[in-house]
Amino acid sequence: MTELYPVQLTVNGMAYARTIEPRLLLSDFLRHELGLTGTHVGCEHGSCGACTVLMDGQAVRSCILFAVQADGHEITTVEGLAANSARLHPLQEAFRAAHGLQCGYCTPGFLMTLIPFLEENPTPSEAEIRDALSGNICRCTGYQNIVDAVLKVEIGD
Repeated sequence: MTELYPVQLTVNGMAYARTIEPRLLLSDFLRHELGLTGTHVGCEHGSCGACTVLMDGQAVRSCILFAVQADGHEITTVEGLAANSARLHPLQEAFRAAHGLQCGYCTPGFLMTLIPFLEENPTPSEAEIRDALSGNICRCTGYQNIVDAVLKVEIGD
């Protein structure tokens, strides 16, 4: 019998307490325990970036972190980006306007990777954007529209 562990964490501003198996991945916790299906799992090895979420404001790959490692931390998923359901986050809006997504599977990971990047570098060059996104894989867009979206976004409006 597997021993269960208590975890307490904040996800998108809401506090949660659960008792979970120690081997439960953070991505599975978010998707199956909390019903937050915006966090996608692609490679299950931390290589594609689709599962990226923020932990205490830093981008992390949720498919290679155990949920118990998030105990006591603040997690933000793509569902937590928009302040309310009536208005997208400026980065989400920029992706929409610049056609920075096609199938959309990788989009949450790109968005969550870019949030802390743009906080640290609000006016990046194209080369800096491409470097920041080098760990995220998209098979549909060819990346140019994603880069264009980042170049046009104005965070804080």
